[in-house]
Amino acid sequence: MTTDPVTLESQLSKRSIDAPYEERYTDADLVSIIEQGLIYMCACPAQLAEALLKLRSLLQYQMRCLTDPLNDAAVHAAIAKSTVQSHHIMQDCLDTVIALEKWDRATLQMPEGLRKRQMQELLADN
Repeated sequence: MTTDPVTLESQLSKRSIDAPYEERYTDADLVSIIEQGLIYMCACPAQLAEALLKLRSLLQYQMRCLTDPLNDAAVHAAIAKSTVQSHHIMQDCLDTVIALEKWDRATLQMPEGLRKRQMQELLADN
C-alpha cells in the first residue's frame, strides 16, 4: 500500500508536526532493494529499505491513533513527529549508500561489479 504524501502531509500539518514528510522511494523500490540484497547477499541497503518500510507502517499506525478522540493526541503526535524525522534521516542514509555503492539511481539496480563480488564471495564459501 503506497502512502499518499499529500494527504499524509496535510494530516501531519494539522497535528503541528513540523517535519516535512517525503517518500523518495516507493514501497516497490524498497522491496526491490530488499530482494536484491537477499539474492546477492548484500544486506546493508536491504536493512535500510526494511527500516523505511517499518517507519512508514509506524507512521500510518500513529496517524490512525490520532484520529481516535479517546487517545492522548500529544503522545501519538510525538511518536509521529519522531517517526517522520527518523524516516527522513534513513532516506538520507539510503541515498548516501546508493551513491557510494554506485547503484543505478533511476532503476535502483545494484551495480554489476557489486553483484559479481557478492556472488564470488558466496561461491567461495561453498
